[in-house]
Formats: sequence, structure tokens, C-alpha cells
Amino acid sequence: MEISKALFPAFLKLQGRRVVIVGGGPVAASKLASLQAAGADLVVVAPDVCDAILAAGVAVLEKPFDPSDLDGAWFVVAAAPPDVNRQVAEEAERRHVFVNAVDDPANASVYLGGVVRRDGVTVAISTDGAAPALAGLLREALDFMLPGDLALWSARARELRASWRERGVPMDARRPELLEALNALYESRRSNAGVSVTPDIRQPELVK
Repeated sequence: MEISKALFPAFLKLQGRRVVIVGGGPVAASKLASLQAAGADLVVVAPDVCDAILAAGVAVLEKPFDPSDLDGAWFVVAAAPPDVNRQVAEEAERRHVFVNAVDDPANASVYLGGVVRRDGVTVAISTDGAAPALAGLLREALDFMLPGDLALWSARARELRASWRERGVPMDARRPELLEALNALYESRRSNAGVSVTPDIRQPELVK
């Protein structure tokens, strides 16, 4: 029996790149917003499409799937019946194109996880396609636990990155320096307030 290998996590740059969605129902429509936000050049292929897809302003080919629909595609979402998803997966494999088959792990080479986006930070959670509901619950938990002032963390990290490059700071020395800088944000607040300040769960003080 072949042992399943660990998945390789990655974030894709899809701006201006052709992404094909095969399927025209609500599940296919639910994938549009995130792909549009990424700037993908979207094409939906399905014999019938729902109103949400028609209203999204993306290119629509109202017809059954054909292998040529994947010409020039960088990424594919299969949100059709299983038999169509299988055709899409086989053609995508032949073309060396990754495909996400919604709730159909057997026909997927990419699993999309639960995602938290806030203040320039993106956190994605995967359960290897086996338990998407759990990924959703973990996403909600992480969204609650992230610091409320994450924008300050992001800004400080960007500032330090520019400084590290100028000073030639090695990678292994950057994290301790960032940790010290983030702790200093809270120390400064205590000094200005003149009292002991204990951050709440959304504004935790980092521990060295």
C-alpha cells in the first residue's frame, strides 16, 4: 500500500493568469470571489450557470466541458458532477495543470484550505482534503485569536525587513529581532499609560 506523502503548502500568484472553473452551480460560484480578488483571468465552463455566476462579470462558456477548455490554463477548479470532474482531472494531469476538485479529493491535485486574511497576513489551514468542516472551525478559531492590532505587527515587520536587507542580517537572526521589536510595542504602551497594561487575547504580549 502506498503511503500518502505530506502536502506542500504554497500561495499562488494568479493575477492575469487563466483559471478555468468547470461547473455552473452555487459551489462553483462560491469560488469566484477569492479568485477575482487574486486577479485571475476567469472562465466558467458549464451547460447551465446560476445567476450568481452571470452577475459576477466573468467569461462564461455555456456548454459541456471539452479538453480544449484548458488551453492556456494555469489552474483549474472542478465543481461539476463526479464524472465531469474526473474528465477534468485526467485532462489537467495530462497538461501538468493543478486542479482543485470541490469536495471530490480523488480528482484533486490541490486542496483549498480554510483561510483567514487580515491586515496583510494570510493564514491557511488544510486537513489534506479529508475534513473541510474542521478546517472551517479552525479558521474561525484562529481568526478570533489573532491580535487585534495585527496591522501594527505587519507594519513593523515590513520596516524591519528593509533594515535587515540594508544591514545584511542573516535569516536566523531576524526572528529574534522581530520578536523583540513587537514586544517593544507593548512596553511602549505601558510607559505611556503609566500603568501596567495586560493585553487581552486579541492583543497578546509575545513571550521571549
